Amino acid sequence: MTARTIRQVIPAMETSDGAGVRIKRSLGQSQAARMDPYLMLDEFGSDQAADYIAGFPAHPHRGFETVTYMIEGHMLHEDHLGNRGNLKNGGVQWMTAGRGIIHSEMPQQEEGMMRGFQLWLNLPAAEKMKAAGYRDIQPGDIPELELNGSTIKLIAGSLEIDGQQHQGAVSGGTTKPLYLDIELAANGELSLPVASELNAMVYVYEGSAAVAGSDLRKSAATVLDDGDSVTLQGGPGGARLLLIAGKPINEPIVQYGPFVMNSREEIEQALQDYRDGRLTA
Repeated sequence: MTARTIRQVIPAMETSDGAGVRIKRSLGQSQAARMDPYLMLDEFGSDQAADYIAGFPAHPHRGFETVTYMIEGHMLHEDHLGNRGNLKNGGVQWMTAGRGIIHSEMPQQEEGMMRGFQLWLNLPAAEKMKAAGYRDIQPGDIPELELNGSTIKLIAGSLEIDGQQHQGAVSGGTTKPLYLDIELAANGELSLPVASELNAMVYVYEGSAAVAGSDLRKSAATVLDDGDSVTLQGGPGGARLLLIAGKPINEPIVQYGPFVMNSREEIEQALQDYRDGRLTA
């Protein structure tokens, strides 16, 4: 197996989105700061209600998927299809915007910690106009593995460990997404297979860690080089980090806010459809 090393580090920058929710954005802070097939990664986390209380009122999307992972807190999702989903500690919402969806994500708490991530996963041209939909994944439906003193939550994708296949809560898809939340033991080491056809990155959000012996920067998307495995080392106090991978689409990307298509003409059509009330038709 060939261990992946560090190719690029994209430190998260503080910004705001929605109705003023404070976030840290790594992937997606510029057009150059992407990792095909992923478009954006936002980290949100605060115990100050003013940083999140305004939430994300109704807004449209087309052409990609959003994955919201709630580590702490309570967020309510509603969309034009009539779906309602409550995201609480440890839950995940996997939403396919497809040809169009209008949804809102609003905090259901007025105090306390709200903490989590939102990831944008691109769709290939052949799937951008498919029907919208979503699924709520409860914490108990996310498989966990204990390995060398560390804990792995398999949100999406699969891992083969010692000849045994372990499947995540979400599987399949053209881009073969792999999404793991890993709690590394103090001074522990963990080597995981990640297929060579996938692009891969890690994001440390607690503690300290290294990949293939090189220290990782906290709150940064660390894009990894080619290889077929990832070797992680936990620092003296351990670490929590995301390991995210996916098969690149290798298609043109034209983005205008919440619309991600392959050409300017398709973006103009999305805008016209939204103005005319046909985005979700």
